[in-house]
Amino acid sequence: MQLTARYIRRMEKTTTCEQFLTGVTAYIRKHYKKSMLRRLEEHPEDRLTCSAIIFSRVCREIWMVGDCQCLIGQEYYDNPKPYEDELAAMRAEEVKRQLAEGKSADELLRNDTARSIIIPRMIETMRQQNISYSVIDGFHIPREHVRIITLDFQPWDIVLASDGYPFLCPTLAESESRLYEQRTNDPLNIGTFKATKAFHPDFNSFDDRSYIRLKV
Repeated sequence: MQLTARYIRRMEKTTTCEQFLTGVTAYIRKHYKKSMLRRLEEHPEDRLTCSAIIFSRVCREIWMVGDCQCLIGQEYYDNPKPYEDELAAMRAEEVKRQLAEGKSADELLRNDTARSIIIPRMIETMRQQNISYSVIDGFHIPREHVRIITLDFQPWDIVLASDGYPFLCPTLAESESRLYEQRTNDPLNIGTFKATKAFHPDFNSFDDRSYIRLKV
């Protein structure tokens, strides 16, 4: 993430999406030791990996690389990993099974044994990164898995965010409020909203979160 942010800060404002994908890939790749490249080719799960959502003012485009989300006016867009919902549902069923067997919710919040069970499958799906879905990892990013949204020249309110907000709203306060409600009502994330992990009691969220709102 830090390397990607550094690259974005330095790139030309006229950079196109294709130039960004090529440039950030080369930039990340040069931070790997040459001796590591063969292993990383065969084991994508070991690569430095992040997602990014970028608004290009010059191109009037939003680029979604990896699992991120945005609002354009009232319209919602995302770019999820293809297996995320399936894995979240598997974990939810396992949590319910363990609760039925007598484990307490507090035990599962502190030690998410249901997540441990899906970890091997998660690693399996990571082997599909930059094959069936896009990420920034120093290897070729397939253009067909990058979502590009083109804006016309009327004024727009847009929100760009990571996938750490289960309910993306037009303001940060609303998005944080919905996140707090989720943590209060379903901290295990096994109800209407399902996730591959729970809210740990020591943290105020279950995932990283970034949020920016701007008028363009």
